[in-house]
Amino acid sequence: MAKIKLTKNELKKQKDALKMFSRYLPTLQLKKQQLQAEIRKVEEREAAVRSQKESLEEDFRKWIAVFGEDVGLDETLLVLEATDVGRGNIAGVDIPIFQGASFQPVSYDLWAKPLWVDKAVVELQRLMLLDLELRVLEEQRRLLAVELRTTTQRVNLFEKVKIPETRGNIKKISIYLGDQQTAAVVRGKISKRGLERAAS
Repeated sequence: MAKIKLTKNELKKQKDALKMFSRYLPTLQLKKQQLQAEIRKVEEREAAVRSQKESLEEDFRKWIAVFGEDVGLDETLLVLEATDVGRGNIAGVDIPIFQGASFQPVSYDLWAKPLWVDKAVVELQRLMLLDLELRVLEEQRRLLAVELRTTTQRVNLFEKVKIPETRGNIKKISIYLGDQQTAAVVRGKISKRGLERAAS
């Protein structure tokens, strides 16, 4: 704790600081609550997308197993052209927002590939879209968690350090100034009695 001056100016400065801390603290607490709520939403969406992806992968494995032939799905049947990720702002945090992706049209020999390859390509696209969305959601959660940690540290700093310290400083200065005022009154009375004795 820094040494404080025991003066009226310092008392005013400490009172002003206490007002400022008390004014900012509710805003920080509100931001903390908002970030916690947003992280929960992102985690719920992430769990839903992950579940949807796992379900699709399981269906896809069963479906491919039925047709069991190797048709080279890992070739160039699915080429990601562009990912569309916008920007958003939650509680002052700039976050990415998944808006979709586009795939290059791929041509292949219809006589050489089985009929179900078209459906497989569509399903692979859905799977890749879910995977891309999942990555963006993970980044959202990471960014929000970083901001939540910083905001929580600030709330704790204000609640547990700055406000109690400032209140203690105000109390210390007030007691000192009160003692000084009492001492001045006592000195004044002693001086007055001394002057009265000297006059008589």
